[in-house]
Amino acid sequence: MTTIRLFQDEDAPTVAELIGRCLREVNSRDYPAELIERMCAHFDPPRIRELAGQREMFVAVDDGVLATVSRDGNKVYTMFVDPAAHGRGLGRLLMGHIEGLAAADGFDHMETGASITGHGFYHRLGYADVRVSETEDFGLNYILRKALR
Repeated sequence: MTTIRLFQDEDAPTVAELIGRCLREVNSRDYPAELIERMCAHFDPPRIRELAGQREMFVAVDDGVLATVSRDGNKVYTMFVDPAAHGRGLGRLLMGHIEGLAAADGFDHMETGASITGHGFYHRLGYADVRVSETEDFGLNYILRKALR
């Protein structure tokens, strides 16, 4: 049974490894190797702990950490699902969780940045494109928004 819980400090190495696997095994189809390695280096355990201190970070757990997402108000960050667990609804479960929290906090919409790789996932959840941006650290990024009801 998959449960969602708040990130705990001891999750940092597992979450960093999970993100690295996602980037190398999935996002590498859409981004050059040097950018993938730069992103992997960015999400090391100390950085994960730092980010968890700046916003709410959650993990989906079922015999270990299988996915993660974080939010700051109505902004979504660091959404990653273990490649071996793709297609099990974990991303949808985590997004529903943080969307519910944001709605309970009075927000009327969610916003996120999505990689080329994750773009279609967010569309399937009802997010719509707002604009496209490009950064040196993360490459092409779609900015998307979804109304909360």
